[in-house]
Amino acid sequence: MSAAEVALAEPTIVRRARMTVAYDGTEFHGFAEADGVRTVMGDLRSAVETVVRRPVDPVGAGRTDAGVHGWGQVVSLDLPASTDLVDLQRRVNRMCSPAIAVRELQFTADPGFNARFSALWRHYRYHVLNHPVASPFEARTSWHVPQPLQMWAMQLACDPLIGEHDFSSFCRRPKVADGAPVPSMRRRVLQATWSVVPGDVPGLLRFEIRANAFCHQMVRSIVGTLVEVGMGRLHAGDMRSILLGRDRQGAGKVAPPQGLVLWDVGYPAES
Repeated sequence: MSAAEVALAEPTIVRRARMTVAYDGTEFHGFAEADGVRTVMGDLRSAVETVVRRPVDPVGAGRTDAGVHGWGQVVSLDLPASTDLVDLQRRVNRMCSPAIAVRELQFTADPGFNARFSALWRHYRYHVLNHPVASPFEARTSWHVPQPLQMWAMQLACDPLIGEHDFSSFCRRPKVADGAPVPSMRRRVLQATWSVVPGDVPGLLRFEIRANAFCHQMVRSIVGTLVEVGMGRLHAGDMRSILLGRDRQGAGKVAPPQGLVLWDVGYPAES
């Protein structure tokens, strides 16, 4: 029996750990693991297992799509209680650099902490480069929209989004088996706002949205619709009727993935 097999055969005391992970999603087929393709979680799991020499079962706070980035993605997993977390973080970052970085790593006070189900809210940012000329330096992290946008109109169109609603108009319909109930598209949006990003990049706009949860492509569908409002193709007042219509065909096109980043996830203080 090899040393690794001996280690796996021995009983191990484990503790729940919490990672905060940043990643450039450009080269990945999304965050969650999937057969036959490279994903953020797949690379992260492989690196952790190489260091701790045991299987791990990580859980992420959100399932970002291909090309979407993360700054505050949270992952929960059980690790041997004897794990040197500083060494683990250093070694995983060395293996996954530069596309993935573990920003923080600690054992949790709550042994039942779950990155997905313990979350109170998720916070996303979306960047739009609203300038006649594209920037090579922003191409991987923003959507270039050369037409002038009326930000006041886009901001006004955010108002109907606040609160708890059925967001079917902005969500990709989930695949369900025949006869199975369709999952609810009701979500509670806590914040939705546009701002100009200060700095050296002219025309860089930021949309921020916070909600208890998001359905598939919800943020990108909302951004695509808001940008059409900014172009004058839709009126700010149309947003409420689009939301109430619960019809995906009534909303604007889905914004491209590269402008989106999972920025932060909120948890109870004791987590």
